[in-house]
Amino acid sequence: MSALSALPFLKPVHLRSPRSSLRGQRRHTLPASEFRCLSPEDAISVFEIEREAFISVSGDCPLHLDEIRHFLNLCPELSLGWFEEGRLVAFIIGSLWDQERLSQEALTLHKPRGTAVHIHVLAVHRTFRQQGKGSILMWRYLQYLRCLPFARRALLMCEDFLVPFYQKCGFEALGPCEVTVGELAFIEMQHPVRGHAFMRRNSGC
Repeated sequence: MSALSALPFLKPVHLRSPRSSLRGQRRHTLPASEFRCLSPEDAISVFEIEREAFISVSGDCPLHLDEIRHFLNLCPELSLGWFEEGRLVAFIIGSLWDQERLSQEALTLHKPRGTAVHIHVLAVHRTFRQQGKGSILMWRYLQYLRCLPFARRALLMCEDFLVPFYQKCGFEALGPCEVTVGELAFIEMQHPVRGHAFMRRNSGC
């Protein structure tokens, strides 16, 4: 059994319709709602959502298409997508980092021996915003990280106006981040990830 198949919160949620059977035979339909790790084949859908979400606000994207493909090839297990009837509606992409605080290198590097998960981006498709999907996806992602034996904490950087959102998700501000992108400055935030053994006893991981 793979590590992912043992995680109940990543399994698809199948909602059957009264019309899902025809003359006693089940019709094959896409799951109404599914959470799964992303693959390089999802990169274009990811970038389309990210580009619309960020360019209108900051003028740039946290990850460009080649960088999305880079991380989805190196560490797909640190990503999570929310699909509705096969359509990507929200996603998170992360990589591993091996230092106490983020640096400029963290924008492009994946450190396989790191114990901090650097969350590069969380984005929701425009037609699914204001529905709480970002918070739900982050909660599921943090639960997933708690089942990874190497993960000890989650790190991210965000602009000032997003700090309250991430605080509601359980992150604490560490102060100004040394990373800058053009004229943009960021706040670095952290969320502890409890140990694997503790969560196995309490969450079924």
